[in-house]
Amino acid sequence: MAAKKTSKRRYGKKASEKVERAMHERKHGTLKSGGSGKKVTSKKQAIAIGLSEARESGAKVPKQKSASKKKSAKKKKKKKSPTKKSSAKRKTTKKKSS
Repeated sequence: MAAKKTSKRRYGKKASEKVERAMHERKHGTLKSGGSGKKVTSKKQAIAIGLSEARESGAKVPKQKSASKKKSAKKKKKKKSPTKKSSAKRKTTKKKSS
């Protein structure tokens, strides 16, 4: 029998509490973004704010990916689609001379 691997948590309990609080505030319309102070409506941004706050408080949260790593991951994920050539011929109409 193979030994069972014990799974490690990527995010600590404190991190999930911070994200939960940020999502709650977003739902009630009281979550504001740090830079501009505008109201946050996006779920993704609310999660990002919660994780950022958790990082600041010293909770167990993985490091943020750098922008260049995000771009290269997107490029790998994106598949090339074959380009379709237009086979429709242009119709020309003859001008009537009067």
